[in-house]
Parts: sequence; structure tokens; C-alpha cells
Amino acid sequence: MNKGLRKLPKQAGLGIFYVLAFTLALLQVLHNNPLADQHTEMLKKICGCTLIGVSCILVFFWYDRLMVLPVELFHSRKLIKRLAVNDFKKRYAGSYMGVFWALAQPVVTVCMYYIVFDVVFTAKAQAVSGGVEVPYVLFLTAGLVPWFFFAEALTNGTTSLLEYNYLVKKVLFKISILPIIKIIAAMFIHVFFIGVLLVIACIYGYYPNIYWLQIIYYMGCEFILVLSISYATCAIVVFFRDLLQIISIGLQLFQWATPILWNIAIIPDKYKWIVKLIPTTYIVEGYRNAVYGDTWFFEHFYSSTYFWLFVVTMFCIGALIFKRSKPHFADIL
Repeated sequence: MNKGLRKLPKQAGLGIFYVLAFTLALLQVLHNNPLADQHTEMLKKICGCTLIGVSCILVFFWYDRLMVLPVELFHSRKLIKRLAVNDFKKRYAGSYMGVFWALAQPVVTVCMYYIVFDVVFTAKAQAVSGGVEVPYVLFLTAGLVPWFFFAEALTNGTTSLLEYNYLVKKVLFKISILPIIKIIAAMFIHVFFIGVLLVIACIYGYYPNIYWLQIIYYMGCEFILVLSISYATCAIVVFFRDLLQIISIGLQLFQWATPILWNIAIIPDKYKWIVKLIPTTYIVEGYRNAVYGDTWFFEHFYSSTYFWLFVVTMFCIGALIFKRSKPHFADIL
């Protein structure tokens, strides 16, 4: 392996981070929406710049600790790919219908919601930005597809150390790759359902266009979000098994709090920011904008900035919790 890739010098790493942070802060200061309330815009700029400043301070003092996990993942990328494929195959080994069972439950769930809300309650269309209306089945599927992946990946990532406890006890095995293996395995099914979503969009007259490329961006956003949370949850659940039940209940609550089954447009403007604080809102609305909203992700500047600040913060917290707990995993498991 190229020695230059083994470890990025601290000065260079900090330099790159600070350049990106300064650029983001500058864009926040210069960005202006003349149609929005200027007082609110100023508060957003102050909060955003403050968060960026705090992140710069934390990264300066904790750089060495925070870089351990990304470096391990990069060095193990080939092993991660191989184990992820094996994990996906192993999940359905011995089953006559195999991967069909992974597809059946989400499909049945979508059909159930569609019958209840579209057929029984006749919710024929959902208004989106710009006054455009779309069939409810498309609106619903575009929200459920990313949510199914988030729920499955978070649950599997959380239990990764418990499931592979025999590998945790191996001294030379890099257990930091276990959560990402489970999340990549869940991604295979997610890609299939994205295909289903795009087929439904074509059936209703929304044909491929350049905005669809944003689905790749939002897939990456969701992948990193789940991975960041999973490093904290998989470490905590080793010592506190009740966390699994808490996550299960939390997923049910957040499924209704996130605008999946309902339109965020029904919320008064002064309260929308509360819903937008939920990071899955950014993902769900992003999938919809990519498929039929004809809107670029950078047009939602503050939402994108907040989302990535949240993800970076969660990754830092998760990496630190995982690193500090790692020496005790083998004793507990």
C-alpha cells in the first residue's frame, strides 16, 4: 500500500479541515434569501458559524483520536466489501425463497399504507413545493424507501458487535469494520427499492432527468448518518442491552415525526424548523426533491449545512465512544 496513504499528517489534515470550515462559514455569511425573514436569516448565520467554530476547536484538540476510525476503515476497505457480501448471503442461507423475504415486508408495508391512506381515506395527491401535486403512492414510496434503509441499517449496525462477538474476541481483528459491514449489507436491498421507486415514478409520468443523480448524494448522506450513529449505539448496547428496545420504540416515534406519511407543507412556517431538526427529514425530503421535485440539494443551503454539521458531530461522538469502550468489549461479550 502507498505509504502516503497510511496516515495523513496532522498539519495537512487540520489544514484541509480548516479550509473547508472557512469556506462553509463564508458561504453562510454571503448566502442571502431576500424572500425570507431577515432576522431569522441572521440567527441561522450566527448559529451556523458558531457550530463551525466549536467544531474547529474540538477537531484541533481531538484530531488524533478522531482519525483512528477513518484510517482503520480505509485500510480494511477490501475486507469490508468481502464480509458485507458474505453477511448478505448468510442472512438468507437455508431459506427456500431466499432474498424474497427481505423484499416482502417493505412491499407489504407500502401496499398497506397505500390502501389505508389512498383508497380508504382517498388521499389522492400530496402538494409539494411550487404547487406541484403528485400521486400519493409516489409521495409515500419516496418517503418509505429511505426510511426502511435507515431503520434496518441502524438496527443491524447496533447489534453488529453482539452478532459477531466471536470476532470481537480475536485480538488481531479490527472490530471497527463490523458496523459498516452490516450497513453495506442493508444497502443492497435499499438499491433494489430505489429501482422500484424510479419505476413507479416513470409509471406516473416522472421520467429520468438530471435531478435523479441526486439520489446518489442522498444515499451517501443516509449511509454516513447511520454509520455515525451506529458507532455510538453498537458500543453502548454491549453494556446496556435495553438500548435495543429503546431504539425500536424511538424508530416508531420518529417514523411519524418525520414527514413520511404526511406532507411537511401542512406545518405552519414558524414550526417547520422543529421538524427539520430531525436529520431523517432532510433525507426523506431530499429523495422526493430528486425524484419529482426538480430541486437541487444546494438550494436548501441551511438544511444541508445543519445536516452535515449534525453528521460530523455524531461521527466524532460515536468514534470517541467506540474507541474508549473498545478495550472492554471482549470481557463483556
